[in-house]
Amino acid sequence: MQSSESLRSRHQEILNALVREYIETGEPVASRTLSRRRGESLSAASIRNVMGDLADEGYLAQPHTSAGRIPTEKAFRQYVASLTLNRAVTESERLRNELRNLHSVEERVERSSQILMEMTRNVGIAAAIPALAQELDQIELVPLGANRVLMVLVTRDRMVRNRVLALDEPVSTEELTSIRNYVNRNFSGWQLGAARRELLRRMAEERALYDAAQYKLQLLYRQGLLEADPSPEVHMEGASNLLGLDLHLTRETMRELMHALEEKKRLIDLLDRFLEQPGGELEVHVGLEEAHPAMRGLALIGMTVQMATGLPVKVAVLGPIRMQYERVMAAVMQTSRALESAQF
Repeated sequence: MQSSESLRSRHQEILNALVREYIETGEPVASRTLSRRRGESLSAASIRNVMGDLADEGYLAQPHTSAGRIPTEKAFRQYVASLTLNRAVTESERLRNELRNLHSVEERVERSSQILMEMTRNVGIAAAIPALAQELDQIELVPLGANRVLMVLVTRDRMVRNRVLALDEPVSTEELTSIRNYVNRNFSGWQLGAARRELLRRMAEERALYDAAQYKLQLLYRQGLLEADPSPEVHMEGASNLLGLDLHLTRETMRELMHALEEKKRLIDLLDRFLEQPGGELEVHVGLEEAHPAMRGLALIGMTVQMATGLPVKVAVLGPIRMQYERVMAAVMQTSRALESAQF
């Protein structure tokens, strides 16, 4: 583009108008259309010259000789970079109150994905990603019968993990209560790995102190006492919304895309690949073919935040390149801020 500041501004203005028109219609945009939208304040010929400059710089493509122009991925990126996000305080407060009424991390993460889907009509994704060194808050041990014990493990970041421990012989309710009290009293606030190592050391060195309870403690330890699955809590809502879009995919490729979105690992890889910035920074990525060939026509808008408990959460919307970016960016920002600030 030319060096004049006003002319650069005009190029950006026309590019933005063309992208918005394309988002609305999905059809190539002609200079005459943009001229009419501007109330003829700029002639079609002048707009056509600007569109030619934009095409030369890779912002526009022309699918057919006689057709108008369509924005490229580069154009969408430039368009997104030019947007000023309007933060809706009232909406954020409503979402914060809604999430505050949910009493577990899992419920809040799941509801966040639903909120994003409802607000944008695209695919809402939310993933809580626990640290490798989670700290114990407390455990509960519940007898299930048939030599099985349910271990409910709560960490300081308010994640709750349930695990069934299958034992070789029964453990009484009184013995489970004694072991639970001992663990909570001695290891609350410890990192889980360190707590297991210290528990093993104590069982080896203080054998005489436990008598029969020592043996039952060993039974539970061998079956995974204080072990927690560190896998992320991932929720996705609205994948079926992609089926109604013209993504120019064959039926087989669409099937591959839907299958990829059903895999938790693929979703985590997608979020890790494209949401790399520090917490609190909104990110927009247009064209996701690096993650999967079928995602070329998709865009991802998301950010990483920390819940009040310190647990990192990635919040994102997956949708077509022709999405309403301002609305989706605002929805992601509002939901993320609400999730971040809602106290337990």
